[in-house]
Amino acid sequence: MDLVIVSHWALRALLALAALYVIYVSRIVVYIGNESMGVVEKLWSLQGSVREGFMALQDEAGFRPEVLRGGLHFFMPFQYRIHVMPLPTVPQGTIGYVFARSGQPLPPGQTLASLPEDASFEDARGFIERGGQRGPQRQILREGVYAINTAQFVILTSEGNHAVKLSDDEAAQQEMRARILDRHGFEPVVIRDQEDRIGVATVHDGPSLEHEEIIAPTVGTDAKNLATYHNCFQDPERFLCAGGRRGRQEQVLVEGTYYINRLFATIDLQPKTVIEIGKVGVVVSYTGPRGSDLTGRDYKHGELVESGKRGVWSRALQPGKYALNPYGVKVIQVPTTNFVLRWIEGRSEAHGFDTNLSDIRLITRDAFEPVLPLSIVLHIAYEDAPMVVQQFADLRLLVEQTLDPMVSAYFKDTAQNCTLIELVSRRAEIQAQAVKAMAERFKKYRLNLMEVMIGTPRPAAGDQHIATILDQLRARQVAAEKVVTYENQRLAADKERELRESMAVAAAQPDLTRSVVEIKIAENKGSAQLAARQREADAVRVTAAANAERIRVEGIAEADRIAAVGEAQARSVKAQVSAFGGPEFQLKKELAQILEAAIRESRNPLVPQVVIGGQQDGRGGNAVDALLGLLLNSKVGAPAAVERSTAG
Repeated sequence: MDLVIVSHWALRALLALAALYVIYVSRIVVYIGNESMGVVEKLWSLQGSVREGFMALQDEAGFRPEVLRGGLHFFMPFQYRIHVMPLPTVPQGTIGYVFARSGQPLPPGQTLASLPEDASFEDARGFIERGGQRGPQRQILREGVYAINTAQFVILTSEGNHAVKLSDDEAAQQEMRARILDRHGFEPVVIRDQEDRIGVATVHDGPSLEHEEIIAPTVGTDAKNLATYHNCFQDPERFLCAGGRRGRQEQVLVEGTYYINRLFATIDLQPKTVIEIGKVGVVVSYTGPRGSDLTGRDYKHGELVESGKRGVWSRALQPGKYALNPYGVKVIQVPTTNFVLRWIEGRSEAHGFDTNLSDIRLITRDAFEPVLPLSIVLHIAYEDAPMVVQQFADLRLLVEQTLDPMVSAYFKDTAQNCTLIELVSRRAEIQAQAVKAMAERFKKYRLNLMEVMIGTPRPAAGDQHIATILDQLRARQVAAEKVVTYENQRLAADKERELRESMAVAAAQPDLTRSVVEIKIAENKGSAQLAARQREADAVRVTAAANAERIRVEGIAEADRIAAVGEAQARSVKAQVSAFGGPEFQLKKELAQILEAAIRESRNPLVPQVVIGGQQDGRGGNAVDALLGLLLNSKVGAPAAVERSTAG
């Protein structure tokens, strides 16, 4: 009895398992989780198989366009196969790509499939019925979860591929994925402001460029026109609607984040064009419409056009940062500050224009062959920079092909007209002449010559003669400097003496001031005394004149009196002489009177106590002896006797 019961329940269990197996195999009931979806494949149908395309739109056998969402679903047994798959998910901050297995074939020349208006990848039937195209799609998927039929569409994300596996397209999926990874296509294009870079887009779909064009023109940049504004290649359909062309684009991307289909457009990051202070940028544009020449008929070196036109722009760019497409334009930076060119072996400036320049080899008039180091300071005006670039294309070519031969020839000609010593001693004069002579030549090339600096000529390798001449010149210069030194020392000594005198004068200034004041006071006193003396002198002169007049008058009166007395005495004497018997007696009388007066007034005794000498010949004695002799001489009659007595 127990065995029968056990067998009965075992049979029931086997029947239940068989029923479950039949249900599972027949897909009568299918459960789908909410995080998954079911792709329905109809295994057989009275309508037959799909006659056109890949999807079964008319209840034929094949993949159905609709997908099953979460829950229980019931089907005719053994007629359907349900492919339960996770919902395609595009992670945050990434891009998803879509490949359509069914749809209209792409026309020749079209690279990516176009998404019809009002169509959606989540509506496979609408996509096909509205004319959706098979192949890789222009439209991309942003982050999110999508209920997309992965039998119709292959979804490629950064985490993997979402697709119902088919035996013949696995290799194509992997190739497409490898291409996207190579272009970093699952990541948006991010241009950071601190990097100072721009993005240059190359579009791989759309009409080809016009003949002779190398850069696609900018289109669809007006945000107000929504039908054509593609927002920097993020909407391929609008880009093509605006007339965009395939190829490298003139429009560039600046700082920001861009979700761009890398199968549609690849992005090449390039540095911004930075023009430093002290320079300008001359733009040579390879794209744009042809412009009119702005140089005029007299300029024969090429054309200058307006900004935005093809050719060399007539207006240079000022210092700053510019988002210029390096494939569409070339910017040649020209220094506007003074820059130096050195004709010196092994030396060059940071700009590199003079890298290939070397010392100039000369031959002087006296057959020496020195090597001349030379430096020249140049300046290019801002408005002349485009013409310089148009004429020479590059400043290095200007220096090497024009300036180097011209400068070398000038100094070689100059050296042939002077000796070595003159070349050394007249350097300043030669420099001044070079500035004046070469400035006119440089102006022809739109260059401003600011300064010419000549170094000391040096001998070439193995040349000893120049060293001898330079030694002699140095000795001569030392001697001349000694003369100047001695002269300066003499002048210094003179100045020192003058300084000390000035210091002494300054030290004695109070005394000098006091003495000057005293002198002034004395002068004033002297002037006062002089005035007083002059007044006194005037008074004396007046008094003297009065006295003189008085004396003259008194003298005249006295003379008249004396004359009258004399005349009276003369008459009296004459009468006395006549009375005494003649003039002899009168003379004796007067002599006696004189002797009497002399004896009376004399202090000596009349008879001396000692008598010394007398002459043996009877001559000698004094006046008294003579008078006594006259009185005692009885022969006083003749004048001769009187004269002898007086003489004795």
